[in-house]
Amino acid sequence: MRYVWFVFLTLATLLLGRLAWVSLHSAPTSLAATSTAPPVAAKQVAYVVTKRPLARADSVVAFAMRQLGTNYCYAGSTPETGFDCSGFVNYVFARYKIPVPHSTALLISIGQAVPRTEARRGDIVVFTGTATTSTTPGHAGIVISNPGEPLKFVHSSSARRESGVKVSQVEGTDYERRFMQVRRVL
Repeated sequence: MRYVWFVFLTLATLLLGRLAWVSLHSAPTSLAATSTAPPVAAKQVAYVVTKRPLARADSVVAFAMRQLGTNYCYAGSTPETGFDCSGFVNYVFARYKIPVPHSTALLISIGQAVPRTEARRGDIVVFTGTATTSTTPGHAGIVISNPGEPLKFVHSSSARRESGVKVSQVEGTDYERRFMQVRRVL
C-alpha cells in the first residue's frame, strides 16, 4: 500500500510542478515594455490582427472536417452521441471559444450577414427546413469553400440516405432553393 501512495504522490508532484512551470513560462509580455520602436510595434500588431481570423477559420474548418462520418442524432451535440445540424455548428465553434447557439432559428441572427458570393471558409450558412413551403431557418452548416468557388459546406444531415456529418454543395441541389443567409462570426 505504501508503494501505491508513493507512486500517487510522485505523479501528483510532477503534475503540479509541470503546471507551475507552464504558468511561469507562458506569462504574457507587454509589447510596449519590450519594444523600443513604437511605430514598428503598431504595424506588427495590425498585421497579426488581420491574419488571425483567416488562421482561425482554417482551424475551425479543419476541426469540422475531422468530424466527418459522425452519426446524426436529434438534439445531439457531441461526437459520442451524434450531432444535429445546430449541435454540430455549436460544438465546432465552442472548440475555439466562439459562442453560437444550439438553435438554427437563432443562428440566422448571430454575427453579420454576408452576401452569398462573399462566403468564405468558417462562415455559417443557414437554410430553411425541407418542406417546400418552409420560410423559417431549419438547417445550418459551416462553409468550407472560398469566395468565387461553388458554395460547399460541412454539416450534420438527417437525410435518410447518407445521414450524419458530411460535405454538400449549394449550387445544383435542393439547398439552393432552401438557401437563406451566410453569417460571419469570425
